[in-house]
Amino acid sequence: MTAHAGSLTKTAPAAEARTAARRSLGSRIAGAVSSGVLRVFLLLVGLFWLVPTLGLLLSSLRKPEDMSASGWWKVFSEPSQLTVDSYQKLLENSDITNSLLNTVLITVPATLLVVVIGSLAGYAFAWMEFPGRDWWFLGVVGLLVVPVQVALLPIAELFGKIGIFGSIIGVVLFHVGYGLPFAVFLLRNFFAEIPRELLEAARLDGAGELRLFTRVVMPLGGPAIASLGIFQFLWVWNDMLVALVFSDSGSQPITVALQTQVRQFGNNIDVLAPGAFISMVIPLAVFFAFQRQFVSGVMAGAVK
Repeated sequence: MTAHAGSLTKTAPAAEARTAARRSLGSRIAGAVSSGVLRVFLLLVGLFWLVPTLGLLLSSLRKPEDMSASGWWKVFSEPSQLTVDSYQKLLENSDITNSLLNTVLITVPATLLVVVIGSLAGYAFAWMEFPGRDWWFLGVVGLLVVPVQVALLPIAELFGKIGIFGSIIGVVLFHVGYGLPFAVFLLRNFFAEIPRELLEAARLDGAGELRLFTRVVMPLGGPAIASLGIFQFLWVWNDMLVALVFSDSGSQPITVALQTQVRQFGNNIDVLAPGAFISMVIPLAVFFAFQRQFVSGVMAGAVK
C-alpha cells in the first residue's frame, strides 16, 4: 500500500507538468491569434480578397474607351475618369433591368418557401411522433447526396408536360425542391437541441403544436433560420445552371442575362461591368445585414 501511494505521489507531479505544458502551448497559440501582428495580417488578407470587387466597381465607373486604354487602377492618378454614364445605360437596357426583377421574383419566394417549409418539417422530425419518422428523415438525408445535374432533364420534361417549363414558377419550384433536404436536415438537428423540459412546460400551459412552434421553437431557432435564409438566398441569387435550363428570355435572371450579353455583344463592357457589380453587391448587402444572426447560428451549431 505504501509503495502504491508513493508511485501515485511521483506520478501526480508529472501529470501536472504535462497539463501545464499543454496549457502553456494553448496559451501561446491564443496569444498569437490575438496578437496585433496577426490581426494586421488578417486585415491585409481581407483587403486582398476585396481587390477584385474594388476593381469591378471602378471599372463600372469608367468609360469604355478608358477601360480599353488602361487598367482600372488608372483612376487613382486620373480621378476625372469616374462617371455614372454606364449605370445610366444600364437602366436603359431593358434586358438587364427585367432580369434583375426576375432574379428578385425567383430568389425571394425560393428563400421564403424553403425557410418556412424547412422549419415546419424540421420541427416535425425533431419533436412530433408519427409512423416511420426516422425512416422518412433518413430519406431526406439521402437526398442531400443527389447531384443537381441528375434531375435537370427529368424535371425539365415534367415541367414541360404540366406547362411551367420556362417560367419563373418552374425555376422557383426547382430551387425549393433542392433546397429543402438541406433545410430540413439543418433545422431538425438544431431544433432537437432545444431542452425537452421547455417544450413540456409549454404543453402543460395548454400550448398546441402550432403555438408551440411559433412562440417557443421559432424564437429559439432564429439564428439557425437566419443562417439557412442567407445560404439559400446566396445559392439562388448566384445560380446559373438551373436558370439556363429552366428559364427562357422572359424569365431569365441576371446571371443568364449577363452571359447572354457577353455572347451577343462582346464589346459592351459599359453595360456588363455595372450589371455584374449590382448582381454581386446585392447578396453582399444581404449577408452583411444578417451577419450577426449568421454568426450566432454557426456558433450555436458548433458549441454545445
